[in-house]
Amino acid sequence: MNAIISLCHFCEIHGPSVLFCTQAFHAENSPQQIIEHDQNCSSSLTDSGSYYIPQRLQSPSTPTGGGDQATHKLSGSCEACRSLPTGHSGYISNDHEDKVSYVSSQHPAQQQVFSMVRQACVRSLSCEVCPGREGPIFFGDDQNGHVLSYTFYLKDTQARGLQRWYSIIVVMMDKIFLLNSWPFLVSCMKKVIDRLQEKASKVYDKEEAKCPPRVQRLSLSKMSMTAAEFLKQKGGGGSKSVRPLIELTNDKNLFKNIHMSFTWILKAGGSRMTEKLLEGPPTEDSIIDLEKQEETEEGFTMVYTKKLDSLPSVAGAGVDSGPESPVDQNPGAPTFKNLRHLLKVIGTLKFHTLAYNVVIGNQIIIRGNAKAMVKSVIDCLKALLPKGCCRVISYSNEYEDSWRCNFLGLSPKVNLPKHIEESDLYAMLDIKGPEITKDAQPDWDDFVGYHFELTTAAALPERVPTVLSKMEKAILNDSLKYTVVEQCLVCHKEEWMNKVKVVFKFTKAEGPRSEEETRRLLQVLGAQEEDKQVLKFWMTGLSVQYRTHMLSTSKGHLAD
Repeated sequence: MNAIISLCHFCEIHGPSVLFCTQAFHAENSPQQIIEHDQNCSSSLTDSGSYYIPQRLQSPSTPTGGGDQATHKLSGSCEACRSLPTGHSGYISNDHEDKVSYVSSQHPAQQQVFSMVRQACVRSLSCEVCPGREGPIFFGDDQNGHVLSYTFYLKDTQARGLQRWYSIIVVMMDKIFLLNSWPFLVSCMKKVIDRLQEKASKVYDKEEAKCPPRVQRLSLSKMSMTAAEFLKQKGGGGSKSVRPLIELTNDKNLFKNIHMSFTWILKAGGSRMTEKLLEGPPTEDSIIDLEKQEETEEGFTMVYTKKLDSLPSVAGAGVDSGPESPVDQNPGAPTFKNLRHLLKVIGTLKFHTLAYNVVIGNQIIIRGNAKAMVKSVIDCLKALLPKGCCRVISYSNEYEDSWRCNFLGLSPKVNLPKHIEESDLYAMLDIKGPEITKDAQPDWDDFVGYHFELTTAAALPERVPTVLSKMEKAILNDSLKYTVVEQCLVCHKEEWMNKVKVVFKFTKAEGPRSEEETRRLLQVLGAQEEDKQVLKFWMTGLSVQYRTHMLSTSKGHLAD
């Protein structure tokens, strides 16, 4: 907890003064070294002899650069304004796990913090008090820090009004954190105060039983005294009207116990509240990934597979699998890195035609000898679709129907069936190039000698789908790094998947709709006529979880 806790006292002679304060010091550099302090000068610290304290701080008991000033303050103060005897530097507790030291001393170690605590002390024991003058109150600003102050009284037979005024203050810069910690801090401060008041009350009762304060004061009033004697008594001579807190409570280990209490408050206050990054709802792609893997009750992991009964030899179970293929004939062939790389190599027109067939759901066939290059083309084009719409067979020695896969890698020896060649539901990219031996060194950017032939019967419309236009605009923008382009593609896909969800709920989950109602919905969504094919195909990429939820919710609503 990045705060400082202080015990303050209103002295009858010197006014508000800081008695005791505890603050946390965190290790700065990594790996951290515990700073060893001089045992001769700081023998009153804990027996560990070391602490996690920034090197810029000279001593845990005096402000940096202000040692003479602090010494002067201590020498000019009375016993009631002191918490530690001469030569006692303070107390320290080390949290070696978190590399934090909790240091308690009379004054803060830094001059700036000392000024903030001093100002908070004066305000807490003068103008900033709650009704009844006992209890918690909040005040402060962003410049001087925010303060939670709890004022209280301790009984004293020798004090004016038979009681002395104290306060416990918590100073920190984070206003929201301090206000959110109000219930916790107030309850902890109240427990510390109750223990102090209980001890002080016991001492008060014993002293009152021996010599009632009223009788003592009446006896003193009958005595004649000079002005010098009066000032001497007021200044601490004679009946000793100012007494230290240890004497008021009759507890020699009082400040050691207060150090432990303040340390626990700082430690627990920082542990009970932690910052968390709030993320939005999971995307459809993340839900699709989760649906492929599910943990059973026995603790095993079940992976969803797609079984191809008609194909006895399968290279692996899953969406990116297919029949076993021969060894890559061109292992040294270059590969495509991303969509921008693919566009520059095959040309803008071919890329545009290929991308259009991808987003509307036509089967994409990549045919070539270089298995790695074929797979790299498919991997690049997959970025244009949501994961739920991608059904991939990376490389095969025979043609696979479009219902099995919409991305298919083929050997150049494989011919397409006649009914496929006559349809407009596919686009095929043939990769033709020089033979590369196994001993050749691969040059990943060298596509010299390769040429690409695109075959498709699907005619390009005058206006392509909106989502494709936005994606191509981002890919063609060379001023954007491709990492930025990837995030743009994700945003565009999520935007249109949200529209797909609305259309699914409107048309599938809630029963049949007329064409006019559907047209109005598309108008509200900002979708045009050319976007209908995209919405229809991308609807197949919705997660099973979303489909089931929407259908069950709609059926229950219709039943009601």
